[in-house]
Amino acid sequence: MKKFGIGVLIALLLFVAYLLIKTFTFTSNQIEVQTVKGINIEDDAIGRFQEALRIKTISFENDENFDPKPFEDFNQFLKVNYPLVDSLLNHQNFSRFSHLYKWEGSDKSLKPIILIGHIDVVPIASPDKWSVDPFSGEIKDGKIWGRGTIDDKFSVVGILEAVEILLGEGFQPKRTIYLSFGHDEEIGGDEGAVLIAEHLKQQGIEAEYVLDEGYAITQKLIPGIETDVAMIGIGEKGSTTIEFTVDMEGGHSSQPARESAIDVLASAIAKLKETPLPPTISEAMHGFMDQLGPEMGFVNRMAFANRNIFKGMIISTYESASNAGNALVRTTTAPTIFEAGIKENVIPTFARAVVNFRIIPGQTAEDVMAHARETINDERVQASFYGFNSNPSPVSPMDSKGYQVINKTIKEIFSETLTAPNLVIAATDSRHFGEVSKNIYRFVPYHINEENISTFHGVDEHISIEDYKNAIRFYRQLILNSD
Repeated sequence: MKKFGIGVLIALLLFVAYLLIKTFTFTSNQIEVQTVKGINIEDDAIGRFQEALRIKTISFENDENFDPKPFEDFNQFLKVNYPLVDSLLNHQNFSRFSHLYKWEGSDKSLKPIILIGHIDVVPIASPDKWSVDPFSGEIKDGKIWGRGTIDDKFSVVGILEAVEILLGEGFQPKRTIYLSFGHDEEIGGDEGAVLIAEHLKQQGIEAEYVLDEGYAITQKLIPGIETDVAMIGIGEKGSTTIEFTVDMEGGHSSQPARESAIDVLASAIAKLKETPLPPTISEAMHGFMDQLGPEMGFVNRMAFANRNIFKGMIISTYESASNAGNALVRTTTAPTIFEAGIKENVIPTFARAVVNFRIIPGQTAEDVMAHARETINDERVQASFYGFNSNPSPVSPMDSKGYQVINKTIKEIFSETLTAPNLVIAATDSRHFGEVSKNIYRFVPYHINEENISTFHGVDEHISIEDYKNAIRFYRQLILNSD
């Protein structure tokens, strides 16, 4: 027994030594870059951004609500406000309102880059809750307010301002640069980004990298880190929607049966919510831990350095930390529509529910459907795919020229900012460019914090003036670095 105890103690000491060695050799992977001096941004650039925000380029789910006039106005806005871009770059329209600009490079042996943004915005659900007119582009408290300041006219106008500046400076790129601006990203991109990507594919274009919206610079949103962290999306979750229906006998509410269509369907949806697909640590999350783990305190650093041992604890922490944290480690389940009944004293014969799943890499839409049917296990509930569906994107590498140049540029413009890859939990137009480049990244150069994160697709969307100026600086520097 004594020998056994000694053996256990030795094993325990060896285990602790292993953990400590792994922890203390888990050192910083952040690159050292000298911050560049920011160029002066004229006030006129702010005025142009305000003008863009005032154009109500809203994408509606229902085609009948589409108003082409604002998109025609935006076409004119581009032509008038960016004369060098309009006159010196090759310009093509797709579906009238989406745009592809080609800035021809001098060295045809270099692969081009593609910078993406989208012109359209989501509707205003509660205009009375806004503190400003959502389409005023108003400036107050050092910030620009309005729908599109974060998503995503910020990118479109920031890129155009940077290119216009470079053209005015007489810059001629060696590497060809494409600017892709879709007009229907918020409803899937079928008439914009899909057609642009297909055109580039048919032209035989293979891009060095693609940069679209996605993550931003987070401020005190990552537990254990006080420093700003720029997150670069190297993959994005898939999205699939399933419609569930139940059709059975109804009747008068005075003589209810043991179960109605509502009862059956509500029980089915409750089972789905209570039994999500299993969590996992994706490749993007591994990259996140590699880059940020060494910058954290001892406990988090030890957990990330020894993640094979502490995997369960890491997943549990993210599941419970926040809704966003939970979304990073699993396929999420979100019932979004529930319909049944026509009168208060009539038991309905039919009930319908729509559930949206955001799929983590390693799982597919078919996996989700199989899981749903197995979990519900009720033949009375019919399930079918509904609306827009896509599987997770491939995960782009961190050792590519594209990631390296984006990483470097962030640190040149935003001093003392950490960088890390991660998984984008929403959908972007970049998913349509998978056959044009294997190196697709998702990052927008603005700061997100507790004060403004809820304004994304929400009330009082706004961005600081300094963030907007830095966006122009970032895109200009990115183009120079990419050359």
